[in-house]
Amino acid sequence: MIDIAGFVADLKSHAIDHGFHVHDERHFVETYSLRQLWEVDLHPEEACSGPIDLHVSLEIDPRTLLNFEDVVLAMDHPDDEPAGDFSFPLVFTWAFPPLTSPPDLLVLATDVAGLGGVELPLEVSAIDSYQRVTDAAERSLSVVGRVPIALAMVYRGETELICELLDTCRRVSLDLLNRVPAWIGDA
Repeated sequence: MIDIAGFVADLKSHAIDHGFHVHDERHFVETYSLRQLWEVDLHPEEACSGPIDLHVSLEIDPRTLLNFEDVVLAMDHPDDEPAGDFSFPLVFTWAFPPLTSPPDLLVLATDVAGLGGVELPLEVSAIDSYQRVTDAAERSLSVVGRVPIALAMVYRGETELICELLDTCRRVSLDLLNRVPAWIGDA
């Protein structure tokens, strides 16, 4: 009833239209529960040689999908709005190379929150790792945005939200692309 593969294909097509290069797509299906995960790797056109990547993932819970289909099949008119709050999480994750001069996380979180706005709430986190006890810490940074995608929107084939999200992702990506050289010691 809902074409998830078609939705992911539309997502990739829209990403290209919004200035991204798509590099890879993966689809995983858990055989026991039939839970699915779609992943798409992309980056802004300006970052073909690095140092920033954007990973987009969509997790499909089969119970939510089946419950939504039951609601749609029970509707009197096909044009009615399906009742209920059925959604899947669409997750945007920006990845960076190891940072030699990491940013102040609070300042970065405040800056990217302003770029993401209400439509794409963003969280910033960092992890320090040590390969050996005598080595200096190597900091990795991630910026993550999670947005619920309403199944009713996918069912109706509406793409306005996706276009807005991709425009926002592009703004965030370009801002981060300008900042990264200072973080990795290329400035």
